[in-house]
Amino acid sequence: MTDILDANALDAKIAFPPRPKPRGRFAWPAGVSLLVAGAALLALILVLLALFAPALAPFEPDQQKLLARLRPPIGFERANPAHWFGTDQLGRDLLSRCLHGLRLTLALALFGTLIGLALGVSLGLVAGLFGGWADALIMGFVDIMLSLPFTLVALLVIALAGTDVAVLICVLGIAYWAHFARLVRAQVLGLRELPFVEAARAAGATRWHIATVHMIPNIVSPIVVMASLNFSNLILLESALSFLGLGVQPPTATLGSMVGQGRDYMASASWIVAVPALLIVLVSLAAMLLGDFLRDHLDVRLRER
Repeated sequence: MTDILDANALDAKIAFPPRPKPRGRFAWPAGVSLLVAGAALLALILVLLALFAPALAPFEPDQQKLLARLRPPIGFERANPAHWFGTDQLGRDLLSRCLHGLRLTLALALFGTLIGLALGVSLGLVAGLFGGWADALIMGFVDIMLSLPFTLVALLVIALAGTDVAVLICVLGIAYWAHFARLVRAQVLGLRELPFVEAARAAGATRWHIATVHMIPNIVSPIVVMASLNFSNLILLESALSFLGLGVQPPTATLGSMVGQGRDYMASASWIVAVPALLIVLVSLAAMLLGDFLRDHLDVRLRER
């Protein structure tokens, strides 16, 4: 009789398995560390500040008040309560200029990254899949681009085409496309001899189908990491070009141009450089941390473990 009861109880457990214990209402997402969550929150705040810069800025970014020039941020002596981050050498409000500068800097880095990504990934796929003369031609051009100091290339392009914002976007777009091309070609060469690619080729799949269905999903992870690194590098490159006077021309504000224009006042008014430089660091840090997080979650091999 006891055996029959035990058997019935076992059948009942199989038919009606116990419900899992409900998780907390605000359960922390699996695989998301506090550092990544902080980076995502920081990135969201920076993007929102950039998007709504015209509405959030208390002054026009180019509005000059010579009587209020070189005022320090709030909390220091001679600070003006109307200017939270102080003013620059022309009396312009640093908070307003930082908001508009962040907006333009993020746009330049984003479009530059997208251009380099599209160009480099396309050429890398062609070189890796086709091989032969196409591979030799593309990789030869990549080697030439990598051997040239990019500052000289930027000088040549800007001297021929001017310093317009569209020209600067193109300059930033061609800055790192060769890195994308070399990375994608190396990944494709490692994948094209694997059994699943050989099977697709034997089944009559076209190169376009192999590239879009079998290649790109397996190389998303390194591409995302490279894009995140290049995004932060483009911000620094724009800062360097603006420091040399080759970036966006005054009075238009970018974070890099603000650092370049304030270099002569670093000893007496360090906040002119410190505020935009801090924003550059925060943007670059958030981009790299989110890039590492996306790599871990987009890599097919890591997800299968």
